Amino acid sequence: MIPPELIKQIRRIQIYTSRMVNASFAGQYESVFKGRGMQFDQVREYVPGDDIRSIDWNVTARTSRPYIKQFVEEREMTVIFAVDLSASGAFGTKGRMKNTLAAEFCAVMSFAAAKNNDKVGLLIFTDGIELYIPPKKGSGHILRLIRELLYFEPKSQRTDISEAVDYLARVTKKKATIFVVSDFLTEEIKKPLSRLNKRHDVIAVNVSDPAEKTMPVAGLVELVDAESGEMMTVDTASKAFRQAYLDSSRRRGEKLKETLRAVKIDSINVSTDKSYINDVVEFFRMRQRRF
Repeated sequence: MIPPELIKQIRRIQIYTSRMVNASFAGQYESVFKGRGMQFDQVREYVPGDDIRSIDWNVTARTSRPYIKQFVEEREMTVIFAVDLSASGAFGTKGRMKNTLAAEFCAVMSFAAAKNNDKVGLLIFTDGIELYIPPKKGSGHILRLIRELLYFEPKSQRTDISEAVDYLARVTKKKATIFVVSDFLTEEIKKPLSRLNKRHDVIAVNVSDPAEKTMPVAGLVELVDAESGEMMTVDTASKAFRQAYLDSSRRRGEKLKETLRAVKIDSINVSTDKSYINDVVEFFRMRQRRF
């Protein structure tokens, strides 16, 4: 049974995200995601001016008259959220955890997809596949996805994006738009994301917290790696340590940007200290300018 406080949280997210979708980008969603492809509709007799590359040679040979294939744009899109719920997501210094931010982001995009009559699916992963819900339509289905994102308790603490990618490659036969939602605090992501992007429209959603970029001054602090359990004591009053921490964060961020650029994957950066709506709107505008 779902606790009453969780039901309230789900309802609050539903109301908030629905308002954001309506106010900010209800009209932009459809024009942004182009990867719907074309599906065969019918054959018809060739007329002068038709593209000869569309000729159906089998029908032409059978009828002794030229026929061409006609295609129509697929109107229904499949959207899948591959969400990293490893232990590093259970962190936040600005009033909410990164995992909660990830759930809210997925809710916003799910309601946008629902307004466009698209199917939505969910994959929760750590270093293994924790939960997979196949794509479906309907508000009840989307509320279930949000509930799972908020309520689900993963079995593992570590991260392995390649496991999620390989699983999606097996179960997703038709081209889909796949949001990989993670803090990307893992080493090897280039090869698995490149493989996935060859067949699908992959978008990386980088979830972060300000304390992961700039260490506040708090004296001696014991830090624990949420995924490995490794512990270390650091002096946050040390300028040298804070500068090294900042430099390390910048290098990690630049490496992620370079990796995504190399495999031609678009990205959205969302952080616990600010609204993600502006980031999503700017992402939409960027893709509209490109197409």
